[in-house]
Amino acid sequence: MARKPKTASSPHTRAGDSSISTIRIIGGRLRGQTIQYSGDTRTRPMKDRVREAVFNLVGPAIKNRLVIDLFAGTGAIGLEALSRGAEQAILIEQHFPTVRLIEENVTSLKLNGQVEVIGTDTFYWVEHRMSNHQALTDSNPWVVFCSPPYLFYTERWNDMEQLIQTVCRLAPPQSLLVLETDEHLDLASLPWSDQWDIRTSPPAVLGILTIQEDLK
Repeated sequence: MARKPKTASSPHTRAGDSSISTIRIIGGRLRGQTIQYSGDTRTRPMKDRVREAVFNLVGPAIKNRLVIDLFAGTGAIGLEALSRGAEQAILIEQHFPTVRLIEENVTSLKLNGQVEVIGTDTFYWVEHRMSNHQALTDSNPWVVFCSPPYLFYTERWNDMEQLIQTVCRLAPPQSLLVLETDEHLDLASLPWSDQWDIRTSPPAVLGILTIQEDLK
């Protein structure tokens, strides 16, 4: 059975205006810099306190790693990871206006050489493109963030389960898979449910899985 959730939270605020909203990078060398996003509900940004909780849990494991931000939305998780010491980031987002805005943010933060933004469906990319992506042929561990719309955990659970299994099969041992969900997901239904470190940071539930060879 899945481990009992523990509580982890750190409050922050988010700035914005009536047209273009902004999110702050909350840690690392780019702390205080802002990321613009359209406010479109399809890009549901992770709340600041949840993002802080994620990076408190991942800790120094982010340093010099390749980060993959699935369902990137605003791109805040991938860009925050780079601020905190990640080496490279791949951001996957299917909403093309949002992809363009992420690319503008990458340029404004002077991260062009460290970020690849891919405009495509995440499920398709994981199943058909992830295995032969040139940047992923290195055997060094990755950190994979998976923060989809919460409804995917109910309405598209079969797709989510397949995605989790595929990432675990392809990722080098000692990679981390960081999942954001909410209370509607039955944690016992997760693949390898007893191996997740589960924490709560309302309204989110966070799960971190260290990918071992025996999961493949």
